[in-house]
Amino acid sequence: MIGKPTARRRYDASLRAERALGTRERILDAAKELFTARGVDKVTISEIASVAGVSAPTLYALFQSKAGILKAVVERSFFNPRYVEIAQRAEKVRDPEEILRITASISRVILDTERNEIGLMRGLSVLSPELGAIEAELETVRFTLQAARAKRLVKLVPAARRLGLDRVRDILWMYTGRDVYRMLVLERGWSSDEYESWLAETLIRTLMA
Repeated sequence: MIGKPTARRRYDASLRAERALGTRERILDAAKELFTARGVDKVTISEIASVAGVSAPTLYALFQSKAGILKAVVERSFFNPRYVEIAQRAEKVRDPEEILRITASISRVILDTERNEIGLMRGLSVLSPELGAIEAELETVRFTLQAARAKRLVKLVPAARRLGLDRVRDILWMYTGRDVYRMLVLERGWSSDEYESWLAETLIRTLMA
């Protein structure tokens, strides 16, 4: 009999955590559907709760506000499993050219997923101050996450060392940004494969020449 109460508590805690995760994902799916259909500013907390099949207090307990829900929707797109897989691989690479090719892959994964997951939502919510603030925050995160790769390039590549760490980070951030992707893929019709290949070769020429 000894040990059974503890095992039971662990089981209950695990079950509660699983249910909470399911509830969270259901809320995010409902919010994304509504934001995409009508735009961020026209959707209410009560509508999200109704579509997700939860109470408004449950929603507030998990996300605090509509802005909190929106941020979680965007972050789920940004930090998707494919991104995590490539980012973890990037941490182990020491070959400079491979670092830059992986950087191009990371950019492609982020921006492809963003286009597919929240592209229409952005179009309908283009003037939303909440969405603008969240995207600006994620740009800062993206810039920060490139720091380790930039430091490795400066250490390993003479051309990058001559440019200096700040300039290398600026170049990586600029080329991998949403504006370049938008112009080439969305406006000029490049495929994602063409974009990734061009980006990798451009970074290699720029930072390793």
